[in-house]
Amino acid sequence: MSAFGKKNGLGGGKSSFGVAKPMTGGGSKAPKPESSEENPGGQFPPIESIPLPGEGAAAAVPSGAPDQGDAMARLSERSQPLAESGGKDEGFGASVHKIKEQVLPRLLERVDPEAAATLNKEELTEEFRPIIMEVLTELKLTLNRREQFALEKVLVDELLGFGPLEELLGNPDISDIMVNGPEQTYIEIKGKLEIAPIQFRDEEHLFQIAQRIVNQVGRRVDQTTPLADARLKDGSRVNVIVPPLSLKGTAISIRKFSEKPITLDMMKNFGSMSEEMCTVLKIAGACRFNVVISGGTGSGKTTMLNAMSKMIDPGERVLTIEDAAELRLQQPHWLPLETRPPNLEGQGAITIGDLVKNALRMRPDRIILGEIRGAECFDLLAAMNTGHDGSMCTLHANSPRECLGRMENMILMGDIKIPKEAISRQIAESVDLIVQVKRLRDGSRRTTNITEVIGMEGDVIVTQELFKYQYIDEDADGKIIGEYQSAGLRPYTLDKARQYGFNQPLLEACL
Repeated sequence: MSAFGKKNGLGGGKSSFGVAKPMTGGGSKAPKPESSEENPGGQFPPIESIPLPGEGAAAAVPSGAPDQGDAMARLSERSQPLAESGGKDEGFGASVHKIKEQVLPRLLERVDPEAAATLNKEELTEEFRPIIMEVLTELKLTLNRREQFALEKVLVDELLGFGPLEELLGNPDISDIMVNGPEQTYIEIKGKLEIAPIQFRDEEHLFQIAQRIVNQVGRRVDQTTPLADARLKDGSRVNVIVPPLSLKGTAISIRKFSEKPITLDMMKNFGSMSEEMCTVLKIAGACRFNVVISGGTGSGKTTMLNAMSKMIDPGERVLTIEDAAELRLQQPHWLPLETRPPNLEGQGAITIGDLVKNALRMRPDRIILGEIRGAECFDLLAAMNTGHDGSMCTLHANSPRECLGRMENMILMGDIKIPKEAISRQIAESVDLIVQVKRLRDGSRRTTNITEVIGMEGDVIVTQELFKYQYIDEDADGKIIGEYQSAGLRPYTLDKARQYGFNQPLLEACL
């Protein structure tokens, strides 16, 4: 049966007193002050010779320091009222979308949506072509070949894809898509945010696309469940929040992942780490160190975890556990697990902690948690100490020391009745390495610290910093300049690396 039959419907230092030299202003030599009753011995300079703000400033500013005048100018510029937006884009794309709004209702009258959903995009485009020409004739619209192809694409995206989002999802340079209601969408390109040239018809149109995204992974979003985490087919992470929680309309946040897996060598070439740091992280992955990757939102924790997973022995069985599956490990024997939210009655939820306990019965060599947020941290530490060394996880923290504190706090959030000292000892005995990643203000990602966890001294966890990223300056384009520094210390994990024959390379990299 054909799917396309007719169908109806549808600053300054402290002064030192004594014999002072005259202060100079504006670069010119000041006249020697004369002795008088008010100025005995001429030791204090006249008031006129003290440089006023903006006078002689260049002589007082050391080379390489940021220009304070420019900084204040930026503050002044930010305090000005926002300029009015220039309105909707009136270019080629906008004209195609206007035609789409006229063609789509008439097209739906001639198409059976259920039957059309069984076709792929190529087949649907072929079936649409004569119908679109028929509708354009009815509307008395004449399009050239380029406009015709563009119209076919947006119509197919509307019926089978994610509408205006398809254009952004297909752009490999875009790493984040942030939809703030139907009329405003921002994208991130190379760490910088800019507004995207797309708009949705209305709130209903945007809400339908949000539902289409979450329904693909068996989740739902509506007024009773206004929050949802989902993923796209390529592994990209999606978060949806709808009214009444979102006041500007449905909000969709998409964190895209590169189609080509990023490796540690690629990150080294990008400038995200030094050659020595790259070597240490490769050895950490191969020698089954227990690694915690710490960082802020969007700093590259998941990317780092995916890159380190490349070093895992292909013969090992790896289990990953996440709320919304986004890890894409580069291993043959890899089993991803995903949590389940509660149903409408609030029953049937499967948490990360439940999956960690179950994973211990699945004969894993390594257990990898996409992110730990609560009491499941204790279950992971128990797994690290029961023959599953080489396990990894990520968490949100701004420094390695804060990372340890957050792990203690997350365990205390549960119902485990054990003293804090015992929790600290469990962390010190389980975790080998903390990798701190950070997104700098110029949009670049850097591995800022590689820190070893040595053990306990009293009730304090002792750490040793192997590498650190040191900020130096900022160039004229706003790009941050820094260097990776090695502490030159003998790594505490050397004995563990010796079991795999990597002790000498690890020692040379750290020293």
